[in-house]
Amino acid sequence: MIRPILLVSNYFFLFLKHNKILSSYIYTRTHAFIFIINLVSAMVDIHGYFILLLISFISILLFRFRSYHTSSRCKSRLPPTPFSLPIIGHLHLLAPIPHQALHRLSTKYGPIFRFFLGSVPCVAVSSPEMAKEFLRTHETSFLDRPRNTTTVYLTYGSKDFMFAPYGSYWKLMKKLIMSELLNSRTLDLLLPVRKDEINRFMNMVSQKAKLGMPVDLKGELFKLTNNVISRMMVSGRYSEEENEDVDMKKLVTEISEISGRFNLADYVWFCKNLDLQGFGKRLKEIHPLYDKLIERIICEHEEERRKRKDKEEVKDLLDILLNVSEDNSMEMKVSRENIKAFILNLFVAGSDSSALTIEWGLAELINHPRVMKKAIEEIDRVIGKSRCLEESDISNLPYLQAIVKETLRLHPAAPIIPRTSTEDCIVGGYHIPSKTTVFVNVWALGRDPQYWDDPLEFCPERFEGGHVDVRGQHFQMLPFGSGRRMCPGMSLGMQLAQVALGVMVQCFEWKAGQEGELTRVDMEEGPGITLPRANPLVCVPVARLHL
Repeated sequence: MIRPILLVSNYFFLFLKHNKILSSYIYTRTHAFIFIINLVSAMVDIHGYFILLLISFISILLFRFRSYHTSSRCKSRLPPTPFSLPIIGHLHLLAPIPHQALHRLSTKYGPIFRFFLGSVPCVAVSSPEMAKEFLRTHETSFLDRPRNTTTVYLTYGSKDFMFAPYGSYWKLMKKLIMSELLNSRTLDLLLPVRKDEINRFMNMVSQKAKLGMPVDLKGELFKLTNNVISRMMVSGRYSEEENEDVDMKKLVTEISEISGRFNLADYVWFCKNLDLQGFGKRLKEIHPLYDKLIERIICEHEEERRKRKDKEEVKDLLDILLNVSEDNSMEMKVSRENIKAFILNLFVAGSDSSALTIEWGLAELINHPRVMKKAIEEIDRVIGKSRCLEESDISNLPYLQAIVKETLRLHPAAPIIPRTSTEDCIVGGYHIPSKTTVFVNVWALGRDPQYWDDPLEFCPERFEGGHVDVRGQHFQMLPFGSGRRMCPGMSLGMQLAQVALGVMVQCFEWKAGQEGELTRVDMEEGPGITLPRANPLVCVPVARLHL
C-alpha cells in the first residue's frame, strides 16, 4: 500500500522540481516530506494514515500557493518603493532635508511611491494630480494627522486642535475657530494690536538705521509675529519682559525645534521605551514651564473677568475660549487642557510660519532688484509717501499680493502636509493600507514644470490676474493645505505677511550682510519641520521715508 503513495509522491516531487513558480518555495519542504515517508515505509506499512497525510499535505501546499499569489497580487498594487535597509527602512535616503530628498526620489519612482521610516509605512505624493486624489477625492480616508511622542506629550495627550483625531471634538473646535476665534469680525476687532506691533517693529528698525547697525531679521521677525499672536491670544507680550520668569518667545522656539526633530522612539520599534536622544528629558523640562506660564495667564484672565462689569466683553481670543468653556449649553465640554493645547498650537504655528514667509520674501526681493523696484513703485503710487501702508491698503496692491504668493510657492512655511490613512483604499490605482502615513510634498508641487513656467525663477507676474490662489483649490500650490484640515489661520497669516513685507520695503532700503556689503543673499534651506533659511537673513536698513 505504501509503494503507490511513494510513486505518487515522487512524481509530485519531479513536478515541483520543474515548475518554476513552485520550486523556490516548496522544493525543500517536499523533499523533506518524501524522506520521512521513505523512512517510515521501511519501518511499517501504515495504510490509510499516509494516504490521509499526503492528501492533507498537498492541500496545505495548494492553499499556501494560492495565498502566495494572492499576496503577490496585493503587493503588485502597492506603490513602487526604493530598496530599504533593515530596521531603519529608508531613513538614510531622507537626510538632510526630507522634502528635497522626497522630490529627488519622485523623479525616479514617480509621483507616488512607498517608503519606510523605520518600521512605519509611508507614502510620498509629489504631483498636483495625486495630491488632489488624496486631499479631495479620498479626503475622508486621510483626515487624521500623524501623532508622535513629542506632540502628544506637549498637547496634553492630543487635546489640541492641530493633532486631534478627526471626530466630534475636532469638528467642534473647527466650528468654534471659524465662527468665533479667527473669523473676520474677530480679526477686525484685534486690528489695533497688529498695527501697534508693526509700529514697534518699524521703530526698532528705524533706530538701527540711524546707527547704521545690522538687523537679524530671523530673530526680529519672529519676535514681531510672536508678540502679535501673544497679544491677540492673551493680551500680553510675555517676551523679553524683565518681570517674566519665562520668555514665551524662547519657549515657543524650543517647542518648535523639538517638535521638528526626528525621534527614534516613534519609528524604530525596539527604541519605543528608550530615551536614546534625550527627548523625554527635554520634554519634562519644557512642558512644565509652558504649563506654569499659561496657567497663570488663564488665572489672571478669570480674576479680571470676575471683576469686569460686562461679562460678555471680549478682549482677546482667550476670553472667547473661556466663554465657551463656561457655556453649559455646548454640545461638548471644552476643558482647561483643551484651551492650553489650542493656545500652544496658535503660538507655534502662527509665530514661525509668518516670520519665515516675510524673511524669505525680503531675501527674494534683495536678489531681484527689478521686482523690488516695481513693488515700491506700486506702493508709492497707491499709498504715497506721507503715511505707512496699512492692512486696508492690501486689496489695492495686487503686485505686493503676487510677491507674497510667489514667495509661498517657492518657500512654503510648511513644505510637507502629513496625513494618516484611517482605512484601506485605492488611490491612483495603488493600494494604500490603513495606518499609512502620507506626505504630500507641497514644496515639490510648487516646482512642478507641468504647471509652472520656469518653476525655479522668482516671478510674481505669474500671479497677476488671480488665476491661482492659496485657498486649497489649486493643487499645484497648497501653502495652507486643502480641505477640512487646511490651516484655519490662513487669513491672519496672509494679512500679517503682506503688511509687514510691504511696510518694510516702503520705508527702508535693505543692504544685505553685517556691513551691508552683499549684493545677493544665499537661498539655501535649513532642516526643520518648517522651512527655515540655512543662514538667517542679516541686513543693514537705510531709511527711505521718514514717517
